Amino acid sequence: QVQPVESGGGLVQAGDSLRLSCVGSGRSFSTYGMGWFRQAPGQEREFVAAISWTGGSTYYADAVKGRFTVSRNNAKNTMWLQMNTLKPEDTAVYYCAASRVSGLRPQSADAYEEWGPGTQVTVSS
Repeated sequence: QVQPVESGGGLVQAGDSLRLSCVGSGRSFSTYGMGWFRQAPGQEREFVAAISWTGGSTYYADAVKGRFTVSRNNAKNTMWLQMNTLKPEDTAVYYCAASRVSGLRPQSADAYEEWGPGTQVTVSS
């Protein structure tokens, strides 16, 4: 099992960069596909980015493509979300999620079994 925990959120200004980390405690981090989701006030939880268990495939929501980069290092049991050129619209609670199920779309929250508690990202104008 993997128990993910996010860190790195905070308050920044528009145009700034921020890097979120997700550390997965457990013995099998390298066997999990990993994803990032976010939820803004009054909005549904939405897909942000995902990365396959090997790191060979990545996926991005249209809203963040070109600005955000997801990566992982299985030796460190860690996944990162590098967020550049942040916008006020990026303000949300960001969640790290882990998937051990094959055959599901990584953009779907249904693909993930383990979720972190979330970390707040606030971007001021």
